[in-house]
Amino acid sequence: MTFTSNIGGDGTIRRPSLTVPPRDTHKYRRGHAVIISGPPLRTGASRLTAQAALAVGAGLVSIAGECEALREHAAQVNAIMLREMDAGLSVIDDRVMSVAIGPGAGVSDALKATVCRLLARNIPIVIDADAMTSFQDDPQSLFDCLHPQTILTPHEGEFRRLFPDIDLKDRVSAAVAAANRSGAILLLKGPETVVADPHGMFAINRHSSPWLATAGSGDVLTGMICGLLAQGLTAFEAATISAWLHGDIGVKSGPGLTADNMIDQIALVLRDCLIEG
Repeated sequence: MTFTSNIGGDGTIRRPSLTVPPRDTHKYRRGHAVIISGPPLRTGASRLTAQAALAVGAGLVSIAGECEALREHAAQVNAIMLREMDAGLSVIDDRVMSVAIGPGAGVSDALKATVCRLLARNIPIVIDADAMTSFQDDPQSLFDCLHPQTILTPHEGEFRRLFPDIDLKDRVSAAVAAANRSGAILLLKGPETVVADPHGMFAINRHSSPWLATAGSGDVLTGMICGLLAQGLTAFEAATISAWLHGDIGVKSGPGLTADNMIDQIALVLRDCLIEG
């Protein structure tokens, strides 16, 4: 599939467009995304992330983690591959196009080390949740590792842990300042999600719904971003398009929305973006 972002002159993110992939495409051409699992008994968040990456169009998705965690995943997923992760990160081979880390991972020094090792591979990466909070005592050590195809996805609480001196009163200015400081794409979650790049470009998603305020919703967003990165979109494109698609799920679904049933809604919102030709 080919996605095209649509951002208005005022920075508002609008409905993206999606074209049908060529007839001769195959799963590797559509990209391989790897999601780093949480530990045993905390695997649900990373599973939601992996399911969202697959639903948004990545050709292959793998969950990588320790063996006992993978046993839990094996009871829940079929189309997603499971790979045991070693200290050398051999699971991240040349075919891997994107990585996501953080959902359900648990705050720890070990997680910090894994994040830095992944960043050294220079693969497009989404850093979310615990993978950000693990650096709250020394945010600069994270920023020093980041590369331009990194996306940070904080809600306001996580933002304050990494950027305690940046005032959130003006969320656009705050996101731009944080992106500039970190050197990454910054997606600041909220009723109006702001995406900013280190050079001052920004976009705002106003197409959203309060029904998205449910446990696991952010993990789904992270998976959608990772799935689009796997398909070759830039970090800014993947973040802005995912923000709109995620918002559209909330708008269309309404009351009763949970993260589990968000996965099935991804195909529906993609269909509305499809351009036949």
